[in-house]
Amino acid sequence: MAILDSKGRLFGKFNILDIGALLVILLVIGGIFLFPGTTGSVAQVGTTTKPIEVDLVVRGLKVKDIDRLSEQGKFEKGGKTNVIIRNQPYGQIPIKSIEVLPRKIIVTQPDGTVKLIPDPRENMFSTDILLTLAGKATITDGGPVLGNSKVKIGMPFELEGFNYNFRGSVIDIRIDEQA
Repeated sequence: MAILDSKGRLFGKFNILDIGALLVILLVIGGIFLFPGTTGSVAQVGTTTKPIEVDLVVRGLKVKDIDRLSEQGKFEKGGKTNVIIRNQPYGQIPIKSIEVLPRKIIVTQPDGTVKLIPDPRENMFSTDILLTLAGKATITDGGPVLGNSKVKIGMPFELEGFNYNFRGSVIDIRIDEQA
C-alpha cells in the first residue's frame, strides 16, 4: 500500500490538506496557552495603592445656578461624580470639597498701579470652581495612576453627572503618605 495515493490521501484515509489545517489549529491553540504574551494584568513590582486628593479648577463654567447641579446629580460635598481622564472613563470618585471662587477684576489706578477688586457685574453666567476629589491611586515611579492614566498637574479631567458635563484642570495632587 502506497503512503500517498492519487487523490492526495495519506494511507488512503486522511487528506493532507486536512492534516495540515488540523496541525495549524493545534499550534495556534498551544501557542495561546503556552505563550500568553504580556497584555494581561500583571502586578508591577514596587507599586502601592494610596489615597490621593486631586484639586481641580474649573474656569468660566457656564451655568445659571450652581446649586442646580446638586439637585439630581449629587454634585455636592460627599457626593460622587463620574471622571473621564484622557477620554478613558475612570469611574466614580468622591467629591471632598467644592468652593465657588469669587470673580475678581483688575482695575488700573490713577497712579498707574493695579488693584484686584470683586467683579461688580451682576448676573454673569460664568462661575469659577475649585474642586477637591479624593480617591485611591497606584503610586509608581512616574507618579500616581488613576485607572490607566498618570495624573499630572495641568492635565484635564472631565466630570460627568446626571445634568452636567464639564472639564477642569488639575492644579494640585496630594498623596497620603501615612496610609
